[in-house]
Amino acid sequence: MKKVIVIGGGISGVCSAYYLLREGCQVTVIDKSNLTTGASFINAGYLSPSHFIPLAAPGIITQGLKWMLNSSSPFYIKPRIDFDFFKWALYFKKSATKKGVERLSPVLKELNLKSQTLFEDMIDDLDFKFHYEKKGVLMAYTEAESEKHELEIAHWAKEEGLEVDCLNKDELSKIQPVLSNHVIGAVHYKCDSHMTPNHFIRDLRTWLEKNGVVFKTNLEVLDFSIKNSQIISAITENEVYNADDFVLASGCWTSPLASKLNLNIPIQGGKGYSMDVHRPTGITIPAILIEARAAVTPMDGFTRFAGTMEFSGNNTIVRKERVEAIAKAAIKYYKDLEINEKERAGATSGLRPVSPDGVPFIGKTSKYANLTIAAGHAMLGWSLGPITGKLVAEEVCNKKSSVNLTPISPDRFKK
Repeated sequence: MKKVIVIGGGISGVCSAYYLLREGCQVTVIDKSNLTTGASFINAGYLSPSHFIPLAAPGIITQGLKWMLNSSSPFYIKPRIDFDFFKWALYFKKSATKKGVERLSPVLKELNLKSQTLFEDMIDDLDFKFHYEKKGVLMAYTEAESEKHELEIAHWAKEEGLEVDCLNKDELSKIQPVLSNHVIGAVHYKCDSHMTPNHFIRDLRTWLEKNGVVFKTNLEVLDFSIKNSQIISAITENEVYNADDFVLASGCWTSPLASKLNLNIPIQGGKGYSMDVHRPTGITIPAILIEARAAVTPMDGFTRFAGTMEFSGNNTIVRKERVEAIAKAAIKYYKDLEINEKERAGATSGLRPVSPDGVPFIGKTSKYANLTIAAGHAMLGWSLGPITGKLVAEEVCNKKSSVNLTPISPDRFKK
């Protein structure tokens, strides 16, 4: 029985543990937190074949420069001296080209569609029920310029074979009447689905533990011991954990851990915020509020409002002005809806691990035969959880990969 240590207990880590367990591996998951907070718990819960355009796309830098110094804007960069961020930003600029988008969009589409199918397979495989609905997602806009852009993407999505409807104001009001008069239309990606992430990841962890996976929480991996190009153990403050294979699925903390192994895995933490409203809102279909860059999801017993992208280092500081921006967007886009002070005070944040080119790092490294990377998913971490776990298990167990791993290779920014 192969002994595997997974470093990181977010959605990529627990899905890796799930598929490794199915392959007969003995799995230990180590995480520096108590596994109740972070991006895997507070995200919008989307399974998003519609999100096939990489974050590193033409125009994003120009738009970002307009917003970057406004701490309440959808995109914010805190001014600071940070060599790793500067290096990452240069990679991002180099990647944000039309050619790059054309090359990587099919990769993201394939990963998203296969991952969605794997989530649906889990419904039959797991012995606990979890919230899963396929109502699609609305890309709702209030401005004509946004409408033009979204309709262009919708046309592209249709050419890619995705199920998409373009709705005018009247058509939209029939399926989601709680949207306000400010909203002039939406693109409905019927191909998308959604879940309640904090419930699922909690219950999957319980299931994994019942089936033999060991979780070591509030335990930080500080270093590794290496012999003959093989990782022998992960070292914490008081203990050493030996294994045959290691999986690095540590989100934003993947880069500093990888650097201890002399690997260049450039990832920056893109902070997102969310707050939950535990009262009726009338919202029945998930929506992305285009101009505000906010996401709204009807979950199991509550409605979640989430969004924004903030680069300010690896911290969980909640900036009030960014929470207010999401709350104001909810008021603008929906009728008779206001997020009250208590709900705003309950806002939390999580760090999305953002790669420079908009696709994740998944696969083995050329430097260590027994190390697999699973990180850098940005805003698609939840959506790509199962396919990431399956690919990790295939790599660890030396099986043929379900997808071509070359575009998402951890070596693509090799030193």
